[in-house]
Amino acid sequence: MRVGQILERRPVFSFEFFPPKTDEGQATLEQTLAILSDDRPDYVSMTYGAGGTTRNRTVELTKWIKQDLGIEAMAHLSCVGEPKERLEQILDDISSAGIENVLALRGDPPRGDAEWRPHPGGLRYSVELIRLIRERHDFCVGAACFPEVHPDAPDRDSDLRYAREKQEAGADFLITQLFFDNELYFDFVERARGAGITVPIIPGIMPITNFGQIKRFTEMCGASIPDELEGELNGRADDREAVVELGVAYATLQCSDLLARGAPGIHFYTLNRSPATRAILAALRAAHPWTRAATPV
Repeated sequence: MRVGQILERRPVFSFEFFPPKTDEGQATLEQTLAILSDDRPDYVSMTYGAGGTTRNRTVELTKWIKQDLGIEAMAHLSCVGEPKERLEQILDDISSAGIENVLALRGDPPRGDAEWRPHPGGLRYSVELIRLIRERHDFCVGAACFPEVHPDAPDRDSDLRYAREKQEAGADFLITQLFFDNELYFDFVERARGAGITVPIIPGIMPITNFGQIKRFTEMCGASIPDELEGELNGRADDREAVVELGVAYATLQCSDLLARGAPGIHFYTLNRSPATRAILAALRAAHPWTRAATPV
């Protein structure tokens, strides 16, 4: 089923995973997905590695999730390190695997590179990738958006214009970069609607389970941690269990508020682990905060 159709029924809960690099990582992923399948996710997405061996496994794993596990799946695809001809071949492979959903991304620089550079025979921007997808296949296409502005964007207005270009190129929905202040999401949605962006905007949430790790992620993607939350995390930095407990509690409150105020669902960045996401999802389904939503956003 296409994600666009899935989004017609609210709320939608989706999980994002990445292709593992080791046999141990593969075992962890398989165990996590087997457990999460019992929680009835609406769909699962599989990321596309930049410049590494894992990128070749995205189609394979996405096909496995859809066909063997019976969970709707979405394959990520980025412009990084690929000529246009290779991107076309990957799209053909995705289609041949029976996958209907693609998340089109520019992608981050490969590890060790200070700035992003396009492949000499490739594409520069995700908008170009969306157009390429639309030219060749009838996928449901998702794209990324940035409540705190993309790190490479000169300002908020240009970042918003680019988000609209993604819609005009053929994106059916947008998923946000991670954030920890819900007002950033709602402010972005309000500005996006004012700019003519009408597609669903799904909040992306990463439960905090490792303080050092989340600090690195936020610094890399330009997201911020609210001062109050960072202070509480600092006070627990030497107690991993306490960090996880706080992270799960905070993400549960964050997701509940998002759904109660009309967000179409939650896209969880799982880091290939299940306990935190499962606890949050169970609490949300028990509380049904979306029944309090007056107006969808």
